[in-house]
Amino acid sequence: MVDAGHGPLAGVRIVELDAAGAVPLAGMLLADLGADVVRIRRAGPDGSTVAPLLYRGRSDVALDLTSVADREKALALIAHADGVIEGFRRNLVEQIGLDPARCLAANPRLVYGRVSGWGLDGPLAGAAGNDINHLALSGALHAIGPASQPAAPLNLIGEYAGGALYLALGMVAAILRAQATGEGQVIDAAQVDGAASLMTLYYALHGAGRWADSRAANLVDGGAPFYRCYACSDGRHVAVGALEPPYFNALCEGLGLMPGRFQQYDRGCWTEMGEAFSEAFAARSRDDWVEIFDGTDACVTPVLSLSEAPHHPHNRARGVFTDVEGTMRPAPAPRFSGSPAEAIAPETETAEQVLERWN
Repeated sequence: MVDAGHGPLAGVRIVELDAAGAVPLAGMLLADLGADVVRIRRAGPDGSTVAPLLYRGRSDVALDLTSVADREKALALIAHADGVIEGFRRNLVEQIGLDPARCLAANPRLVYGRVSGWGLDGPLAGAAGNDINHLALSGALHAIGPASQPAAPLNLIGEYAGGALYLALGMVAAILRAQATGEGQVIDAAQVDGAASLMTLYYALHGAGRWADSRAANLVDGGAPFYRCYACSDGRHVAVGALEPPYFNALCEGLGLMPGRFQQYDRGCWTEMGEAFSEAFAARSRDDWVEIFDGTDACVTPVLSLSEAPHHPHNRARGVFTDVEGTMRPAPAPRFSGSPAEAIAPETETAEQVLERWN
């Protein structure tokens, strides 16, 4: 069995109904923090064969949820759990008899977390969609990318931040309440809701007339020349984030630009400033610029690839990544001083084995 005695969530029991999308990351986060997560999956190859790191820290139990006998085993596990997380298409859990009403009847303290793209109600509830679609309706996608068109930011903002992280936080909050009141509840974690919530600052600035409703026209969306990426002579890039005047001055000094040539916040000179920065950065390689700006406050960093990032000295010193059998994987986050989180390899169990230790 997986050792669930580590981390701040040690003792919390979660049943994960295996699904694609946000559920695996939410399960990983809860397991990293010490929850005893049991993933119910179909027999045979699944997502863990493609991305095993995403499935760490859990026990997995193979059940056929269309079978009455296996469904009863799943219900028995749920009856002993603090929470369930699922991300199936609308009404699927109702069809297979693992809906919130039935599960809460078996376990009134249960927190039943449901993550989806559009949410449990509204005109689009149950409609097909993927991360980019949910992000599009939140307003976030419109704000990201060059002026010419929006850019797809992987599935980090909608599915993972707006879905998985909000689901995991919601589970912890609702389980704390259930422990205090004895009452469980259902969590509706919609990616469109979470993505919109993440945009709160920008909606506030827009409402106050401090954020243009267009891309690459604002302070931190690539509009400002001192907050964007630049190509270097070797085709690689650096990231510049010199928002504050002292950092901006250090940036200009490192680039060899005349002090006072540009007034940082004068938008009238941003086009010329961006051209000057582009020309300067294009004259040297990325690693040359890293060396030039090392130890300064210019806020210039290399844009590292997936193969480079684990080997950066800062990441190595902090243990941001760990080497497991020759594969670099991100370590659990955040870090706790008194109950450290730990990444643990997954293990296979039977429902009977889990029930024996949960009893």
